[in-house]
Amino acid sequence: MENHQNINADSGSDEYFTPGEIVEAARRVMGEIDLDPASSVLANKRIKAKRIWTISDDGLKQQWFGRVWLNHPFGKSTNKPWILKLAEEYKSGRTREAICISFASTSERWFSPLLEQPQCFFLRRTNYFLPNGTLKKGVTKGSVVTYFGHRVWRFAEEFSNLGVVKIPYVLSRDNH
Repeated sequence: MENHQNINADSGSDEYFTPGEIVEAARRVMGEIDLDPASSVLANKRIKAKRIWTISDDGLKQQWFGRVWLNHPFGKSTNKPWILKLAEEYKSGRTREAICISFASTSERWFSPLLEQPQCFFLRRTNYFLPNGTLKKGVTKGSVVTYFGHRVWRFAEEFSNLGVVKIPYVLSRDNH
């Protein structure tokens, strides 16, 4: 497979942990993290969610609640169901706020629900951590953080030092 085709390919591992400065910014926006629906005990040492669901719990089959952090398993077959679940849970009202990190795959159909929300496109490629604590370099695509919630300007303030924040026009008119 050519390098450019790896963008939506499965890396073979779901265990990539988000850098601390991104998680800390998310926590400052939401206050606390009530749920991480795609996590592990080791990952939660960084996230500090009150509740996590691991692969054996299958977060896609659960109802999400409160303030949610989502670093879903990135992959061609996994992006769409996790992003659609996030949008569904937010629209239902069970999820009051959410912050999701994903690849910045703006041309992919699964990415569409994220474009409706405030986002921070990182200025540099995000290198994720492996479970053993080493930094995995050589990420093939840029990452973005998407915010679902009412603290739009807090999101913009907290993430603006990490990248370019985009707020959809409709939201910017409703939330000044």
